[in-house]
Amino acid sequence: MSTVTMTFREALNRAMCEEMERDPNIFLMGEEVAEYDGAYKVSKGMLAKFGPKRVVDSPISENGFAGLGVGAAMVGLRPIIEMMTWNFGIQAFDQIINHAAKMLYMSAGQFKIPIVFRGPNGAAHMLAAQHSQTVEAFLTHVPGLKVISVATPADGYGLLKSAIRDNNPVIFLESEMMYGNKGEVPADETLIPIGVGEIKRPGHHVTLIAWSKMLHRAMEAASALAAEGIECEVIDPRTLQPLDEPMIFESVRKTHRCVIVDEANSFASVSAHISDRVHKECFDDLDAPVVRVSGEYVPMPYAENLEDRVMPSVERIIAGVREVLY
Repeated sequence: MSTVTMTFREALNRAMCEEMERDPNIFLMGEEVAEYDGAYKVSKGMLAKFGPKRVVDSPISENGFAGLGVGAAMVGLRPIIEMMTWNFGIQAFDQIINHAAKMLYMSAGQFKIPIVFRGPNGAAHMLAAQHSQTVEAFLTHVPGLKVISVATPADGYGLLKSAIRDNNPVIFLESEMMYGNKGEVPADETLIPIGVGEIKRPGHHVTLIAWSKMLHRAMEAASALAAEGIECEVIDPRTLQPLDEPMIFESVRKTHRCVIVDEANSFASVSAHISDRVHKECFDDLDAPVVRVSGEYVPMPYAENLEDRVMPSVERIIAGVREVLY
């Protein structure tokens, strides 16, 4: 398969442009997505290509334009709603949780809600407590929502296309820290199924599960451990809801050990759920309890040195792997 090198933001832009060219019912709405080309330049050039009726600058009112998107989806359009950050997207939780997620059920199947809510999630760099929250645990908790959290340009491209084509509301989580990351993306159109994870690095000593930007730290830790002869099997779920449990269980049954890396704090988190499922389904295969390497249970500090202490580090991941091995 031939590939092209592009940044994460370019891969997302390509996915949206291809889908909007394919289907005139798709439109993009959000703060600064049009005239400014997007706060993080993900929508660069889209206003010129598709015009102001399909690339729409919104007021600073997440609850308002999220609700507009839900209504548009109910009458046959396919909105992509960009949150400048999911910290601001919390303002729209009423529309996302009480309306988008429940409309198909409460209408007895009369109203599909083909809508994507996308934008950066988690800490960036020195943005302090109100701009550094990790929200996937809130959203995976809600029946009716699909939640995607990707780490590479290729996965961003393939899964965003699938999200846009899905007839259900999809939460698409990105990261400011990854928009400039470069990677190989298939030159031809490629869709990745929602709910299918991927083994990013084969191994046999321990299963290491991570997503979004924590995947990159997990891969770095795995490379360092490989120099000592410890081979980690690194798994990226890519989709947090639905979760590719069979892939995870198969890996744990092979390695007999599991470490989960989660940017969010450990209480009631996605890593807590995965740990529960692994303990229940792979109990007889485990040679050690599952270890979770999570963010600290504190509001994110502004100071760089303190932010580093809150976030899972390569060193903490390596320590977690050693804990299950020795």
